[in-house]
Amino acid sequence: MINVENTMKMETNDSERNEKKEIEIIETMEKFGRYQMLQYFLICLQAVAVTMFNVNYVFVAGDINYRCRIPECDDQYPVYNTSWWPNKNIDRCTRPLVKELTGGSCTNDSFTEAVAVCTEWVYETNETVVAELDLACQPWKINLIGTMHNIGMSLAMMASGWLCDRFGRMPTLIMCSVGSCVGLLKIFTTTYSVYVVIEMLEATISSGAYTAGMVLMIEIGGKNNRVLAGVIFAYAVYLGETLYAIIAMFLPYWKHLVAAIYSPSIAFVLLIFVLKESPRWQLLNDKTERAKNTLLLVAKVNKVNIDREKLLHMNAEDLKKEYNINSYEEREGFMAIFKSREMIKRAIVAAFCKFTVGFVYYGLMINSVFLPGNKHTNFMLATTMSFPGELISLYSMNKIGRKYPLIFGFLLCGVFCVVTGWIPEDYTWLKITVFLLGKLIVSVCYTGVITYTMELFPTSVRGTLLGVCSVSAAFGSMLAPLTPILNSVSVVLPSMIFGITAIVSGILLTRTPETKDVPLMDTIDQVEKARVKALRDANVQGEDNDAFNKNINE
Repeated sequence: MINVENTMKMETNDSERNEKKEIEIIETMEKFGRYQMLQYFLICLQAVAVTMFNVNYVFVAGDINYRCRIPECDDQYPVYNTSWWPNKNIDRCTRPLVKELTGGSCTNDSFTEAVAVCTEWVYETNETVVAELDLACQPWKINLIGTMHNIGMSLAMMASGWLCDRFGRMPTLIMCSVGSCVGLLKIFTTTYSVYVVIEMLEATISSGAYTAGMVLMIEIGGKNNRVLAGVIFAYAVYLGETLYAIIAMFLPYWKHLVAAIYSPSIAFVLLIFVLKESPRWQLLNDKTERAKNTLLLVAKVNKVNIDREKLLHMNAEDLKKEYNINSYEEREGFMAIFKSREMIKRAIVAAFCKFTVGFVYYGLMINSVFLPGNKHTNFMLATTMSFPGELISLYSMNKIGRKYPLIFGFLLCGVFCVVTGWIPEDYTWLKITVFLLGKLIVSVCYTGVITYTMELFPTSVRGTLLGVCSVSAAFGSMLAPLTPILNSVSVVLPSMIFGITAIVSGILLTRTPETKDVPLMDTIDQVEKARVKALRDANVQGEDNDAFNKNINE
């Protein structure tokens, strides 16, 4: 009896051992475990920090109260609140003229009806650069700080795409994160021109971390976790915005705020020891030994049993075949994209969709303050719509697919935007509800487009094309703050533009393929072969349907 039990145990152990040996090398990156969790955490940590850098000007260059300085009435150290200011509405940029004083200090009756252009100002606080750099009555200079930052973001995302493909995802990510500490120099600036140059330089360096981080998370997470990667990255961005607002509440003085958010970026240099490169990029760029070491580390941390000897003795070609990475003699660069009609089509559709989510997402957020009701409440409601939007995106794109939820989402968002514009302001809650539904749906599309565009492009040019798409998104977010100007023409116009843009994106997406459960392409040649195969399958199916219909008729 004992021998029978021992035999059964031995057979069970052998069976378990064989099952473990059956795990193929290709499954190493598909098993989501502690390795991915750690890498995701480190990447998101940088995303949180870079997000704070990218919205720093919201509070650092925020508007403050100020008034014109009256030399006849103000002393050497003037204060903003005075008891003698005239009892009439006076523009902040004009100075009330004082009557001839016969003695004593100024009173409310010491002024004439005439005014003059103001040349000196008294600020309520020095909490922003508006007071520090004396930017009163120069709104274009204040707005230019944010505009220059967005221009720097666009340049960064374009350059970082090329850097990711040329030098790797990990070094680009660390370089952009650490280099952002240049923003600390803003503390020491005393002139506006120097401040704006540093603002743009910091954005040009730091914002590339977005592209590098998104690509790296997609490539190390496996095909079943691509949507999850996009959602986690998006939540890191939202967390950065929220964390920055909290820090700004406790550190209102702009120099303290800048020091608090930029100083920790120096510590990101330590990530060299813990952040790892994408094995797919290493294989594609003939860094086979490094790829083997990375795969062995993944297997060890995730406790995945693979045939170590088989992996160590595989040459570059065998390992590429194992991961369905086809070798190609000529390295594919940016110009290779223009030789493929399929790649051009995908790039145009992806770029326009990225423009749309940037334009509509931030446009709705900015225009929320113009809705009827309390503007602070409306703005807060608009921002909170992003969180359930991510969960809806995660569920729908995993259950249904990438393409059709995005098509339906863009079309529905467009309808909500158009309807919002035509609802009279007397129907306050109806207008706000429809508006928030549009904001919710565009949040779903925001995350979905991130994942979908990554899956549309092959590894050889993925970083470059994602950089192009990021520039398009940045351009949309740059135009969004200008849309409130259209309210002076018609309050319906901004909503109509948002709606039409979203509907066009939904229509364009009908021209691109579904990517759910499809292995990531590595070369443009693979994309072309997949297109030809899809056309051939469609023709065969069409012929079969014709034959079937013919038999039915007979």
